[in-house]
Amino acid sequence: MRSHGCGDLRSDATGQAVSLCGWVDRRRDHGGVIFIDLRDRSGTVQITVDPDLSPAAFAVAERLRNETVLKVSGTVRDRPADSRNERLATGAVEVLAAAIEVLNEVRGNLPFPVSVHDDTPVREELRLRHRYLDLRRERMNGNLRLRAQTIQAARRFLEAEGFIEVETPVLTRSTPEGARDYLVPSRVCGGEWFALPQSPQLFKQLLMVGGIERYYQVARCFRDEDLRADRQPEFTQLDIEVSFMEQEQILQLNERLIATIWRAVKGIELPSPFPRLTWQEAMDRYGTDRPDTRYGLELTNVSDIVATSGFKVFSGAVAAGGAVKCIAIPGGNDAISNVRIKPGGDVFSEATTAGAGGLAFIRVREGGEIDSIGAIKDNLSAEGKAELLRRTGAEPGTLLLFGAGDTATVNKALDRVRQFLARELGLVPASGAGGAWNFLWVVDFPMFEFNAEENRLEALHHPFCAPNATDLGADPAGWSTALPTARAQAYDLVLNGLELGGGSLRIHDAALQKQVLQTIGLPLEEAERQFGFLIEALDMGAPPHGGIAFGLDRMVMLLAGEESIRDTIAFPKTQQARCLLTQAPADVSMKQLDELHVASTWVAEEG
Repeated sequence: MRSHGCGDLRSDATGQAVSLCGWVDRRRDHGGVIFIDLRDRSGTVQITVDPDLSPAAFAVAERLRNETVLKVSGTVRDRPADSRNERLATGAVEVLAAAIEVLNEVRGNLPFPVSVHDDTPVREELRLRHRYLDLRRERMNGNLRLRAQTIQAARRFLEAEGFIEVETPVLTRSTPEGARDYLVPSRVCGGEWFALPQSPQLFKQLLMVGGIERYYQVARCFRDEDLRADRQPEFTQLDIEVSFMEQEQILQLNERLIATIWRAVKGIELPSPFPRLTWQEAMDRYGTDRPDTRYGLELTNVSDIVATSGFKVFSGAVAAGGAVKCIAIPGGNDAISNVRIKPGGDVFSEATTAGAGGLAFIRVREGGEIDSIGAIKDNLSAEGKAELLRRTGAEPGTLLLFGAGDTATVNKALDRVRQFLARELGLVPASGAGGAWNFLWVVDFPMFEFNAEENRLEALHHPFCAPNATDLGADPAGWSTALPTARAQAYDLVLNGLELGGGSLRIHDAALQKQVLQTIGLPLEEAERQFGFLIEALDMGAPPHGGIAFGLDRMVMLLAGEESIRDTIAFPKTQQARCLLTQAPADVSMKQLDELHVASTWVAEEG
């Protein structure tokens, strides 16, 4: 139907007869001559319709509405020098229309402007309801192209490294992986269920047992969990698994992969190697295992300084086995008032939202004098004050904010306060500007964390991570004692405070795998029922192997400079896990439920 894309025409096409297809981006009537901006996936070009040269085309152009689908035949010519559009790739030429055919008209009212010339903000709900229109807009169209570029760059790199792409099942069995499964009832096997995969974890390990050695997949994954801006019920992973590589080799491979993607998509050369922190260092310095290292405001542990203080909030926290930490905010005395730190203030609210009881504070004045409530100021010795200022690097004008309590809550609260204040104080640079792509490997995660509600250990990542060999020891008789405090050979790649991907070396010894499952409270009989196929496979000559999974939606979000992964997905769900376009999820017929041997017990809430 067409000879060229609208955005492909340049001065070297002058004099050529062309056929173009696309949408009317806008129409301008200049008193006798009509100009149409015609848009397709390649870009936009100006169509000139002269009634003296083509009366029939002019008659069609007079009644065109925006977003009407056209076929235009005509001749390319140079635009007059004074009317060239330097902001448009095709701005040096125009097409003089000989014929215009309307392929499809717009009969309803457009719910929002679609033109590339209109950047009016549109409510997300409206954009998602009419996503097919939103996809025509430059922003979403560009994001999907960037997503495709990202996947293409990854595929090219991995295939050059000897990896092959293998699809794994979408209908599988339910296994405990940290979030709720999406379940699918079986019509053929009444009373039994499939689950949609939360990740291809077990299958990619089985591929390693199967001798594939180097696997990757752009994998669809499903998790029934509470949603947020960077989380969707169905999402895409760039999934990678490899045999016969040590952790260091896997990290280096993935640094080269990420560098290749950033070079291909953004034209940016990333410095390497990426910095590294152990999990413990990250928690100590930032209170989180995915720290944003683009700015300071690091946490300082001052527990030893205040352990014998007469201020019971501090000394009591330390005596109970907790911690006292603080953030030093240069210039904070002028930037942050007492009202904001005390109950009802925004900084106070950030801390309490994360579980803290509140925030204590000290203001450093001239000469190193400290200003705070009497219970703090009067209970710090001269030596304690001096050490506090030295350790935190506090100078006159610095505000010190303190968290006290159990260490996990202190970390969580001060991490939240740190991020909030960094935004408030303008300390966070724009992503990618001035070297602000701050990649960071976090390594040496604990194998387990304690679940107080269930009074048991649970895997911090998943129960297939290999423990650190030094922590584990060589004697299988000691595994049950060593495992609870062992580190995992696990690693996360963090970018600007967001987890970009995570992985580990895997357990390839069946006996060790059984012991790990027992450590998280899974009886041997249940472990065999849930994971017997994997345990059996590990006894059949499983190679040492490991891998990583990158959140592709999140990666594209960061590359595109977006705030939500919904703007990198063609047809996303809302935060209520609904598709506003198709109105899914929706009712199904009783006949369908009967065929699946299930019944709904849902009762709608009154009101």
